[in-house]
Amino acid sequence: MKEFNINQLHIEEVSTKKIYFSIIESLLFVAGESLRLSEIANILECSNDFTRELINELIVKYEEEDRGIKIVVTNDQYQFVTKPCNSEYVQKLLKTNIRQSLSQASLETLAIIAYKQPITRVEIEDIRGVKSDRAIYTLSDKKLIEESGRKNVPGRPIIYVTTDEFLKHFDFYSLAEMPSLENFSSENMQTKLESNEVE
Repeated sequence: MKEFNINQLHIEEVSTKKIYFSIIESLLFVAGESLRLSEIANILECSNDFTRELINELIVKYEEEDRGIKIVVTNDQYQFVTKPCNSEYVQKLLKTNIRQSLSQASLETLAIIAYKQPITRVEIEDIRGVKSDRAIYTLSDKKLIEESGRKNVPGRPIIYVTTDEFLKHFDFYSLAEMPSLENFSSENMQTKLESNEVE
């Protein structure tokens, strides 16, 4: 009798998890954009730790089942994205190139911002030795960088930093996962960008 109760408890636990998985999938699908862990936990009326555990299990399930979508996590924010291996088919559907590679100038500028942020345009140009207006515009347009206030110096120039989109594109959980400068090369960054989906 005791063994039956234990088995029954296990069955109920599995069933409850399936319900949570279903709710989380619906939330991520409807949101379209990233959802914070705390938002999901509040809706589920569960703790952040338990919700994180559920989502991590769901992430593994999507990887194991060779699904066409996956869940990416960036700074405790979760989002559904298509897998990179299917990008050419998604592009056919959208009739547009949704993943254009960055130019060398944009890559250099992005690398400087990523490693030296927060940084101003003048500081970027001092490092590169050339004008960087166009590269900064391109990176801003792709939402890989953003303005983050102004520096408290004469002229109050705009300060630039990388975004959560930057972390997603390069498959980093946080900036701490970026390779050290000694191991960095623009070719590696270009390869990394091309191998990851762009929303």
